[in-house]
Amino acid sequence: MNKLTVSLSPHIHSADSTRKIMRDVLIAMAPAWLVSVWFFGISVIILTVAGVAACMLTEWLITRFMMKRKSTVSDLSAVVTGVLLALNLPPSSPWWLIVIGSIFSIGVVKMSFGGLGQNIFNPAIAGRVFLLISFPTLMTDWTRPAPLIGSVDAVSGATPLAVVNEGLAKGLTLDQIFTQNDFSSLEMLFVRIGGSIGEVSAIALILGFVYLLVRKVVKPHIPLAILCTIFVFSGIFWLIDPQQYTNPLFNLLTGGVLLGSFFMATDYATSPMGKTAMVIYGIGIGLITMIIRYFGSYPEGISFAILIMNSVVPLLNKYVKPRKFGR
Repeated sequence: MNKLTVSLSPHIHSADSTRKIMRDVLIAMAPAWLVSVWFFGISVIILTVAGVAACMLTEWLITRFMMKRKSTVSDLSAVVTGVLLALNLPPSSPWWLIVIGSIFSIGVVKMSFGGLGQNIFNPAIAGRVFLLISFPTLMTDWTRPAPLIGSVDAVSGATPLAVVNEGLAKGLTLDQIFTQNDFSSLEMLFVRIGGSIGEVSAIALILGFVYLLVRKVVKPHIPLAILCTIFVFSGIFWLIDPQQYTNPLFNLLTGGVLLGSFFMATDYATSPMGKTAMVIYGIGIGLITMIIRYFGSYPEGISFAILIMNSVVPLLNKYVKPRKFGR
């Protein structure tokens, strides 16, 4: 009698189902993108268009002329990568910066492994880290958002994480740093926090994540594991010394934690399959993020954490398998 062997999920999606998933991801990113357009103006649109165009063109050229097969740009995965990369850049970035990042994300990180579903690392995150290492000055030139679209009141400055690190290095306490810079938890939740394009509004990112949950595009295990780990880790250190270690809410609402947790750590191709593996994966990302934030030379660690845990996914899929059906 012949045996039917069914491998672990996720199974191969048709181009149509992949396109539906990517479309839902684009819709989920829309609130954060629209808020950023409101605060930063035309630069967000230029960067997004340049990123999407570069990603699609790179993928089309590689599939048609190097791989000699039908183009895969219609599945919208390249569009998602372009938008995600734009959300990970400072609003003051020149258009050519995202073009370079897009070519690296698609050409090196995605297509060199065979295309969608074969890549080990998240293309958008890898592109961001590549740009951060290659162009550190441009990638850390942040703009604090100002009300009204394209307002001239938007000014350059450091992110809250960078401000805290610089202040602590000068011997200031957190109370002094927060008083001097007027950091507000309510402000961090809604708008007006300096950082990358996609970090402007936490509430907009949360709305997008809720949409993905409702549409059953993602499971909550990875994001919740990341956020809970960051909350507990930072909470312990904050209780030990509240003048040297930032509180849990600050760590959840600043930097790229929400953007990374909701939209990049959950990437199908580069995240684990089973629920237990997802939780382990999320805990690892949360721990590495906070270790880099508290003890590393970079103020933000979410991008590095996701890439490091991406490399662990094959091991998790091999040794932390979901229970077999019926057992």
